Order: sequence, then structure tokens, then C-alpha cells
Amino acid sequence: MHVLLVEDDAVLADGLTRTLQGHGMLVELAVDGLQADARLQRNPPQVAVLDIGLPGIDGFEVVRRLRARGDTTPVLLLTARDAVEDRVRGLETGADDYLVKPFATPELVARIRALARRNAPKTGVINLGNLAFDSGARRARIGDQALELSAREWAVLEYLLQQAGRVVSKQQIIDTIAPWGEDLTLNAVEVYVSRLRLKLDGAGLALRTIRGFGYLLEAAPAA
Repeated sequence: MHVLLVEDDAVLADGLTRTLQGHGMLVELAVDGLQADARLQRNPPQVAVLDIGLPGIDGFEVVRRLRARGDTTPVLLLTARDAVEDRVRGLETGADDYLVKPFATPELVARIRALARRNAPKTGVINLGNLAFDSGARRARIGDQALELSAREWAVLEYLLQQAGRVVSKQQIIDTIAPWGEDLTLNAVEVYVSRLRLKLDGAGLALRTIRGFGYLLEAAPAA
């Protein structure tokens, strides 16, 4: 699960990052409101965990801008403010949940997972072209033929399918599929995409390179 953590307290950010990583989450860190706003636009996470008291623009403004763009990314607000007015303002601005510091980390993890489940597609199967991709069962088929993929190929294809119809950069792929601290190069992404092109032959899909920007996966035009 890709989580954007927005926290300007370095000690707290480090502790939360380690905790969430320990629960299998891929954590991207932002340290101020403007950085958070930019990263939410560049590479939307599955859940954003957002402190309210941030340098630049505060958490309320980050959420307001997010919702103004029509972005439905789930947002969990973290703050030391426990006034009812602040909680109401956060939720009315568009946040999905609210957790007051200090909090128990198991509760934070549970709330993040609950938000991710709430926002997950109703079905784990993605159908595009002749491809049926079942993320829950970890099975993919082209027509009646099973598609054999390595773990890395699976992760790249899953992300491309989730972003079908949108151009994604190599760096976005790395940020999404590579566990924290694991080395995954831009050249390696090119290799996985090249392998996928071969394996997706007959799937009725076009996996195109958009020079200078990245990759675009979409259904191939009808012949």
C-alpha cells in the first residue's frame, strides 16, 4: 500500500515511517504543505496521512486543494489540536478521518487500512482489452490463456492497469512498487516494460512509450 505521510516533525516522521513500513506499507514523506500538494498531484497515494500544522500551507488548505481538483484520495488528518471546531473544519474541508496526537500506532495502522479498503474498487478484477487481471487472486489471463508473470512484472502491470489511459513516468512506477530502500533503477523499469510488451501480445492492449514522459497503457484501437 502506497501511503503519503506529511509531517514536519523529523523525529515523529521517522518513527511513523518505520512503523508503517513494518506493516508492509510503502511510505512517501513530505515535510510541508506545498510539497504535499505537489506529490498528491504527481503520484496519488492510496491514503494520505496529513498533519494539520504544516509550514507553507496548512493541512486544511492541502485537503481543500485536493478536493477542488476532484481527487478522492482518502485523507487521515493528524494533529495535536483537539478542539471540536478543528475536527469539524477538517472533516467539512474534505478529510475522511481524524486522529488526535498522541495516539496509539496500532490505531493509526488500523485507520489507514480501513480507509484503503473503503476506497478500493468493489472488485479485484480489472478487464482491459482481452486481459482479465485479478489482483486479489493473483491471477491474470489473456482470453483463456493464463499469463505467467514474475513478481516485479506483476507489480508493474498492476500499476499500469490502475493508471490505464494516463501517462506514468518511470519514477512514478519506482515510487509505487519498490519497497522502501530497495534499489530499482530506471533501466530496470525499461526491462520490465519490454518483457510485458512481449507477454501481452494478443491481449488487445497498447503499451506505448511517450518520449520524455513515460508509458501509457490502453486498449488497442479496433482493427
